[in-house]
Amino acid sequence: MEPLFLKPVFQEKIWGGNQLHTVFGFDLPNDSIGEDWAISGHPHGVSVVENGPFKGWQLDKLWAEHRELFGNASGDVFPLLTKILDAEDDLSVQVHPDDTYGLKHEGELGKTECWYIIDAKPGAEIVYGHNAKTREELAEWIKAGEWERLLRRVPVKKGDFFYVPSGTIHAIGRGIMILETQQSSDTTYRVYDYDRKDDHGKKRELHIQQSIDVTTVPAISPELEVKETKHGESSIINYLETDFFNVYEWDVSGLLSVTKQGLYTLMTVVEGYGNLVVDGQSYELQPGTSCILPSDIQMWSLEGEMKIIASTPGK
Repeated sequence: MEPLFLKPVFQEKIWGGNQLHTVFGFDLPNDSIGEDWAISGHPHGVSVVENGPFKGWQLDKLWAEHRELFGNASGDVFPLLTKILDAEDDLSVQVHPDDTYGLKHEGELGKTECWYIIDAKPGAEIVYGHNAKTREELAEWIKAGEWERLLRRVPVKKGDFFYVPSGTIHAIGRGIMILETQQSSDTTYRVYDYDRKDDHGKKRELHIQQSIDVTTVPAISPELEVKETKHGESSIINYLETDFFNVYEWDVSGLLSVTKQGLYTLMTVVEGYGNLVVDGQSYELQPGTSCILPSDIQMWSLEGEMKIIASTPGK
């Protein structure tokens, strides 16, 4: 079985830029591209296979008709979504619902996510959590626009990793590029958008009541148990194991052999160049390359100098 290499799907955003071209060499339709949906079965941007016997197939159709590729996993939708985001400007302050609220009110999964910081300009920061002690205090501060009082801001640098469970108020700040691993959901509740206006002079919609409903109060700051295992000059870093996804960094320096850890594996190259070797067949990798390693692939090797963020479905 071959890896399934996927064509990027670009999303224009008010806060986007052109770094997906500058850093990854993608051919962008304009200079306001905020997101590359690298691996997606979501209807707002479905990935298409670029190679092998399933060339031209959409990922959602593969999931529906060839579940054996994914270890016969359960679920109506492909559960994960991998993105690369280029924040030329600040993203809105936002929060996502959990599965129960999302399915009831939006007809889709909730959204728990995590971020690997690919790059960050000096002084870059994120919004990560809030200071309200009660839901009443949260509602009062939001409605009064007391953002400096409410929001927690955290400086970030290249190589940082953050877990962002549903219910976490958050925002990616300007000058940050991230690899995001998330549930397959596009439900976002905007709390605050800096009073920005779109190309038509209109402010973007806010979702104040939904945000108050779904925000975790008081805020929780997850503590990660990051584990690194050396393999010669290379290493595997286990960032996260959750019910939704497990996330790893493969830091390749020369050679790294990997054994399958989940039903199937998603991977995106965030830095460097090299090759993926499966059953004696070699595939070139470069920054921005994304693929799925189907269930039948038990082992593979990586050669070169690269950083790769990989994920498997959750527990």
